[in-house]
Amino acid sequence: MSQINHDYINSYLTDLIPKHEGILEDLEAYAKEHNTPIVTPDVAGLLKVMIKSTNSNSILEVGTAIGYSAILMGLSAGDNFKITTIEKNEENANIAIQNIKKAGMEQNINVLIGDASEVLDQVDGIYDIVFVDASKGHYMDFFEKSIGKLKIGGLFICDNVLFRGMVAERSLLIRRKITIVKRLKKFLHYISNNESLQTTIIPMGDGVSISCKLKEVVLDEKD
Repeated sequence: MSQINHDYINSYLTDLIPKHEGILEDLEAYAKEHNTPIVTPDVAGLLKVMIKSTNSNSILEVGTAIGYSAILMGLSAGDNFKITTIEKNEENANIAIQNIKKAGMEQNINVLIGDASEVLDQVDGIYDIVFVDASKGHYMDFFEKSIGKLKIGGLFICDNVLFRGMVAERSLLIRRKITIVKRLKKFLHYISNNESLQTTIIPMGDGVSISCKLKEVVLDEKD
């Protein structure tokens, strides 16, 4: 389940989590068979709690994959929810669209196909939650292009921020991943120290950051 915690803790926590049924169970089986990354069961549970406890029904997602997390969040959001989700891989996006139709959520979940760094510039509206689970080397860019679309008091949630523990422990670092790790460290330092955010980082799954937007974020001007 987790890539960064002790196996005995993971096993115990996994056993506590009720198994999904229906469309989510089907997608979990598909993801396992096709080696497609989806959120781990503990992170899935965290998303459910975050959505239900904040009564969030407007969500912007970066990284659709096969639509698993979008459907999961939709099931947690209740009636009349709206999710805008962005996927760069066209094949995955088309699979997600079909899965969303199977779930009966095609009127509530809108899949946008393209590079999030470009697509986010075209996304309108204000959202209760922004959930990022995409290219880890671009989290800072995704933040800069979506934080203005998050309401005051909304949550900015990112998955996989500890990247197999490499962000926290140098001995785990894989040479070809150095650039991604440096970018993640910079991102985590930024959101942890920004006075416009209240941030916590949780060592579950592959690391999750949760930032509450306290006020509008003033971004540094770029040359």
